[in-house]
Amino acid sequence: MKIVINKLYYSFRIGGPYYIGLRITDKIFRSDKAKRFLYLKSSEQKAEEIENFLIKIYGSKTGKKLNFRELYTFNEKMQWLKLYDNIALKTTLTDKYLVRAWIKEKIGERYLIPLLGVWRTFEEIDIDKLPKSFVLKANHGSGWNVIIKNKEKEDWTKVREKFNEWINLNFAFMVGFEMQYFNIEPRIIAEEYIENGNNNLFDYKIHCFGGKPEYIHVIGDRNFETHCAKEAFYNREWVLQPFITGAYSRYDSIKEKPVHLEEMLQIAEKLSEGFIYVRVDLYELDDEKIKFGEMTFTPYSGFYEWEPSETDKVLGEKIKLNL
Repeated sequence: MKIVINKLYYSFRIGGPYYIGLRITDKIFRSDKAKRFLYLKSSEQKAEEIENFLIKIYGSKTGKKLNFRELYTFNEKMQWLKLYDNIALKTTLTDKYLVRAWIKEKIGERYLIPLLGVWRTFEEIDIDKLPKSFVLKANHGSGWNVIIKNKEKEDWTKVREKFNEWINLNFAFMVGFEMQYFNIEPRIIAEEYIENGNNNLFDYKIHCFGGKPEYIHVIGDRNFETHCAKEAFYNREWVLQPFITGAYSRYDSIKEKPVHLEEMLQIAEKLSEGFIYVRVDLYELDDEKIKFGEMTFTPYSGFYEWEPSETDKVLGEKIKLNL
């Protein structure tokens, strides 16, 4: 109950009863008016106001007080990283288009999902020249993707509307000041569609602390329409861990270890070198090829509802900030 009251309190500090009403309405009708309101409020903040406004957002999301002078948990330290660890390289590696050149140089082009095209506007895309199946992505955001399994059956009016909306947004203000997105030049890219024979392409999200890969976060059984999936955490020896992020439901059984787990860990170690924290996302295909997904510096914007809750502090201890 205390958490709920705190969320309401911080929501009131953000936008008064109006914002509280929007959040309640969104839950009932599955709309996103509160998200749009928060985006506008965030984008209006002056540089010197951002830290205090982020404290309010953090409270409204987690029901907890954030003190930038005393940071202990994973979620708390993510907030500091979002604002105060934004070297130019992070912006380059967050950009889903520019990161490709860096990956090619660091580990080789064979790990990249083939690129089919890159455009500045949706209107530039010639759908007829693309294959039957592919994936469209906005390079400057997270989750701004559309999987095209059969372009002949796709509702292109809806797809166009999505990208025309995304291309005009700055993702830095979407979910609590993920400032590594701020200076990304918006583009739309198309990549080859990849899948495995069982129609279940697992994400292997490797959490790296100080350049050391420690946990493999497995996400699978995705339903992109309902945004549902299952998750589990494993250590380097592929021992199932007793915690999850809370973003998805828990896998009931141990998943099969990737054939090339050691190579994946080596890749993650090489790509994470020099970073306080980063999550390196990889795939392993049926032909045993490894493909790079993305570099994620502040997963879920630091608003995970860890299960059990003490995981937040345990993982937070592994993040060594340069305070």
